[in-house]
Amino acid sequence: MARIRIPSTIVIIFVTVQTGFLLFMYARYSSFMPQSEEKPSQVHILILSSWRSGSSFVGQLFSQHPSVFYLMEPAWHVWVTMYQNSAKVLHMAVRDLVRSVFLCDMSVFDAYMPWKRNLSDLFQWAASRALCSAPACDSFQRTDITSELACKTLCGRYPFSKVEEACKTYSHVVIKEVRFFDLKVLYPLLTDPSLNLKIIHLVRDPRAVVKSREQSVKALARDNGIVLSTNGTKVEDSKYKVMQEVCRSHVQIYETATLKPPNFLKDRYLMVRFEDLVRDPLSEISEMYKFADLSLTPRLKSWVYNITHGQGPGKKKEAFKITSRDAVSVSQAWRNILSFQKVKKIQEVCKGAINILGYQLVDSEKEQRDLTLDLVLPRRQNQFSWSSFNPKH
Repeated sequence: MARIRIPSTIVIIFVTVQTGFLLFMYARYSSFMPQSEEKPSQVHILILSSWRSGSSFVGQLFSQHPSVFYLMEPAWHVWVTMYQNSAKVLHMAVRDLVRSVFLCDMSVFDAYMPWKRNLSDLFQWAASRALCSAPACDSFQRTDITSELACKTLCGRYPFSKVEEACKTYSHVVIKEVRFFDLKVLYPLLTDPSLNLKIIHLVRDPRAVVKSREQSVKALARDNGIVLSTNGTKVEDSKYKVMQEVCRSHVQIYETATLKPPNFLKDRYLMVRFEDLVRDPLSEISEMYKFADLSLTPRLKSWVYNITHGQGPGKKKEAFKITSRDAVSVSQAWRNILSFQKVKKIQEVCKGAINILGYQLVDSEKEQRDLTLDLVLPRRQNQFSWSSFNPKH
């Protein structure tokens, strides 16, 4: 059979023309397609932390901002409704609820509150300045600094539909949540094109967390049971099993975000230590706001100063309230209150977290009580953000 030889120049010309035609058709077709690269109009911030780590305080730093719609721990409704399950089993339901809230779709609460609802049916609703001001409630302006007591008095009977209505009017939606124990669970949200999600990971010295948890033993008993998978039985964490899980989760979240992290986490993860925050609040808050694309207003600066320069460490009955306290004293209180035996046990179960997150172990009661000995190590790799990440190191 005779073979036909085609000159190589003709082949090259043919391939070039074909490639050009395909590129032309692709460009023409793509011009009619929606631009998936465009970010959503709202910014979504998840404050990721654990119980008694100062997360309510950090939540208020965002809640009081006039551009922020804030909700405190909406996944509480999931855990209360399905308390016989484990935290791991509930991760998906929690994630789905958080996604819906970020998108201002509050119909997700129908599964947990099927009755006709008011604002006051939402967990810790009065901690949200956005639900205490227009359009959710007519009693306050967006630029006002609101208090939970005043909000509860004036706004509780407004209809639940105001939550969704208000959410849609803000540039930033911020959620504070303590019910995620694995960063990878959040990957579907971080890769969701309908979200513009950033994560602020708040940590605190585990020894200080235990001291704070001891003020709230009964309030945490049900959550402890879910963490330890006790099929609905309430648990007091006398053996620090819950603390062990909390510390493990902080290490997992931190290492997942810093050791060979996926590209979609670039510029979307910031780790903040509570101790750094209370020592230099304006600087730390400015950094968090910059990360979240917000600016610090003069009124907020004044409020932050007042809330962190009160008298004393706060009272036991104020364990879940944001009141004016001496914030530095609060962060150091464990050193005088906890026995050295307790501290040694906590250091045993949380040694990895204490080291990785940038805290100093104590080897004696003398070291523990010596407040001139700084147990918060200088910021190096201990406080991580993508902006300071160098893959060559």
